[in-house]
Amino acid sequence: MNTVPWRYGLLGLPLAFVALPLYVSLPAHYAREHGVPLALLGALLLGARCVDALADPWIGRQADRWLRPGAWARVMVPAACVMAASFAGLFMAPRLPLPGLLLWAGVWLVLGYLAYSVLAVSHQAWGARLGGNVVQQTRLVAWREGLGLLGVLAATLLMSQAGWGWTSALLALALVFGLLALFGLALPAPPLGFHRPWRLAWRQPAFRRLLLIYAINGTAAAIPATLLLFFVRDRLQAPQWEAAFLLSYFACAALSLPLWLRAVARWGQARSWALGMALAIAVFVAAAGLGEGDVAAFLLICALTGVAAGADLALPGAMLTRVVQRAGLSGQAEGSFLGWWTATTKLNLALAAGLALPLLQALGYREGARDAASLQALSLCYAVLPCLLKALALGLLWRHKDSL
Repeated sequence: MNTVPWRYGLLGLPLAFVALPLYVSLPAHYAREHGVPLALLGALLLGARCVDALADPWIGRQADRWLRPGAWARVMVPAACVMAASFAGLFMAPRLPLPGLLLWAGVWLVLGYLAYSVLAVSHQAWGARLGGNVVQQTRLVAWREGLGLLGVLAATLLMSQAGWGWTSALLALALVFGLLALFGLALPAPPLGFHRPWRLAWRQPAFRRLLLIYAINGTAAAIPATLLLFFVRDRLQAPQWEAAFLLSYFACAALSLPLWLRAVARWGQARSWALGMALAIAVFVAAAGLGEGDVAAFLLICALTGVAAGADLALPGAMLTRVVQRAGLSGQAEGSFLGWWTATTKLNLALAAGLALPLLQALGYREGARDAASLQALSLCYAVLPCLLKALALGLLWRHKDSL
């Protein structure tokens, strides 16, 4: 049995484990538990994520040096320690006056995001260096994302049942096992003296096109992730179903990964990704018409959009590896490409928090509001805006499908 895919992919579990609370639960947690205004919270998240995103190209460039036998652990192990500490600091924050609380959260956010970036960029570059054809690379990414979805499911259950203390402890344990699984896994080293200019990735037209599609599609996904708990609590008025909604979404995303692997083998990566986008739009737009008590309908939407999300998880990263391979840079500059790639991911999340939350407040919505105008604004921002953005990404992908 080939153990490379699961050994490589195991670190994806704690990385996704920490990502769900940071990007989905944190805004609602600070609004509810600490009374932080949405506009101020959005500004804080936007600032911290922008700092993180600006660092990613540098991190990616350094990752091409870090990923050498005997060298990677000196970087990745300390980063894992910082990430575990920042997670605990954020979700078990002391009761402080608002300025002190914002400073506390801002410091831990920046440290946590940077540590996460070091681990995530290095991990993705490692996978790209393992090489392989289209199906093999898609399988590697699918294992990473599938185990990541298992981490998301674990985080969802722990957040609702065990509290932040146990969640933080189990995150640290998962990081230990993820790094141990990588230990000893063959890692091709880049040639000594290889020059990696900052703009190396941008010289590739296929990378520029793929990154634009990825950015628009990622923003479309980040907006509902940011607003999910507000939608469930105020529009559906079903907070007791939060865990079930998340579990149905992520479980269906995980279960769909073998289907997307088959789709890639039959139709290729670009066309399969386009199919996933089209499915997401067709299903998710219906969320705009939901109201109080529509739990069953939203569970179905979560399940079907989870299936569509499997394509978003498994295919873009594998397509990026193909871009690197076609550029003749395999085993040399994966980190340089992935630095810009992960920076784009962070900017998507930053824009989602920095624009969607203040926009909701400007439209008159407040956390806990139940009047018709506020709920309508919430539905439009949560469901309609993401579908419009995803339709734009789908159009661009279809236009360039033969060159990606």
